[in-house]
Amino acid sequence: MVAAVIADIVASRELDDRPAAQRELEQTLAQIAEVAPAALSPLMPTVGDELQGVYPDLAAALVTTMLLQLALPAGIELRFGIGLGEIHDIPSARGPLSEGAAWWAARSAIEQVEQLARRAAPTARTRVAATDAGPHDLELVRVANSGLLARDRAVAQLSPRTRRIVYGRWLGRTQKEIAASEGVVQSAVSQALATSDGGAVIEGLRALADPLH
Repeated sequence: MVAAVIADIVASRELDDRPAAQRELEQTLAQIAEVAPAALSPLMPTVGDELQGVYPDLAAALVTTMLLQLALPAGIELRFGIGLGEIHDIPSARGPLSEGAAWWAARSAIEQVEQLARRAAPTARTRVAATDAGPHDLELVRVANSGLLARDRAVAQLSPRTRRIVYGRWLGRTQKEIAASEGVVQSAVSQALATSDGGAVIEGLRALADPLH
């Protein structure tokens, strides 16, 4: 079982400069690919504002999507559908086409999170789904989705600067180094972490990533 990820740009038609946003997005994707858990197929643009990728398990997909939320430039947001299941290739004149239960589940998940954001949870950006899954996997999906609602809300409440600070701390940069890059004093970095949910976001990342190393 793998984790297939489908992502799209939130409100892509409302962006002032769509080509520039695409360039910034692809630069961020390249950066994340270097620091996130190894992907079977890293998130890459496909058609329009959509991206697709495949990860070895749910934890790897969750770490990658959270890092992307932190690292994306201000004004660009992604929505993620993560599908658990099997995938396989289908021969095609244009090369192998990836298909399977994980992709169907990912498509269902991104549709679900879009509906959630329109109704009950405006900050919802990530959802997990599984098709043809057993009781254990279905429980995993329920637990993950419960936590993701809180995670996405915590990230949404961070200012763009605090997101950069949290991301920098995750990369191992010191507060002094981050302060210099942000053009602020070190105490401002410390205060940003102390008065936001940044510390909790880092701990959440650590809980997911530690078993991978």
